[in-house]
Amino acid sequence: MVQFTTWATAFLVGLAAAAEYPPDVVDKLAESSLPKLKEYLEKNPQGSCTYETAVKRREWSNLSVQERKDYTDAVLCLMSKPALTSAQAPGAKSRFDDYVVIHIQQTPRNHGSTFFLPWHRYYVWHYENALRTECNYKGYQPYWNWDRYAKDPANSPLFDGSEGSMGGNGAKVTHQGIPIPGAPSPYNMIPPGSGGGCVTTGPFKNMSVNVGPLAPSLQTTRNPQSDGLGYNPRCLRRDVNKNAAAVTTANYTYDLITANKEIYWFQTVMEGQFPQGKWGVHAGGHYTVSGDPAGDFYVSPGDPMFWLHHTMIDRVWWIWQMQDLEKRLTQVSMTRTMNNFPPSANGTLDDLSGLGVLAEDVKVRELMSTMGGLGGKFCYVYD
Repeated sequence: MVQFTTWATAFLVGLAAAAEYPPDVVDKLAESSLPKLKEYLEKNPQGSCTYETAVKRREWSNLSVQERKDYTDAVLCLMSKPALTSAQAPGAKSRFDDYVVIHIQQTPRNHGSTFFLPWHRYYVWHYENALRTECNYKGYQPYWNWDRYAKDPANSPLFDGSEGSMGGNGAKVTHQGIPIPGAPSPYNMIPPGSGGGCVTTGPFKNMSVNVGPLAPSLQTTRNPQSDGLGYNPRCLRRDVNKNAAAVTTANYTYDLITANKEIYWFQTVMEGQFPQGKWGVHAGGHYTVSGDPAGDFYVSPGDPMFWLHHTMIDRVWWIWQMQDLEKRLTQVSMTRTMNNFPPSANGTLDDLSGLGVLAEDVKVRELMSTMGGLGGKFCYVYD
């Protein structure tokens, strides 16, 4: 009876979400692209990884409240376990902090470079796996469909502060807005949202942000170390911002996928063309949360919302790849350093990408496919 009730509750929640959030153009494109994936897998079998056996990553509002709580409980569990990186980062106090440390250390290599998309795919999968293997989480990493909540993110199922949310907005604090480095006026400043202070509701209301900042978007306490890895405990702050969310609606994502046939332009438009005043959906999602640490380019994984945002980034890449799997599963571009600074050679599928002390280096080619990548450990699709 309990099992039936759980299934029935999940089913009813799914129906409610479907009624409240009908499929957008990106959802429809993903659905219409699945036959291409299935046909590819028929021609190119991936061992035990088939469409039927693949994990289905789901959108936040399609999870029941209990499933959402199971996820946030697992994140809190990760925050309670001792760090593996404390020898190199004195500020790291938990396994959750480990992932922030790795992002800080590897940001100059893994943004605006060959490694941006494949490295983050590895990073998110490894975090998902830690939740499952170390904190007994039975589900999989959920994603944040930006379009669903773009008109009013602060009052969405993500940020309403309920037990089924990812925590509330920050308390209202007066500030001038969120600066966007490298963008011309008037695109260099996002008007303030309705928060800016400490998060006081939801599962992360008592969370401690321990490392950083390095590139803060709001005034906050400085880290005792110049590399941002010293111990600097402070509250989680957010300024949930519909001005930033405006560039993450489905039309932007659909155009990103359909108008950019080569990986260079797909990634460039996604990450943002700041000199032209174009933030891209990547920056738009980060600045929708904003605050400290979400608005910090280096330390952003310190806000648990990072993981839902970057799972959506991976989903968008997955949909883009499905449009031409034969070509796009092997297509990389850009150089090996962020924005080619310092100048470096073009990256290749044989370059190594890893997670520092958390996971071994693997060739980029092992991170290109969600179906059979990483020696078969990647076996997932998006529902």
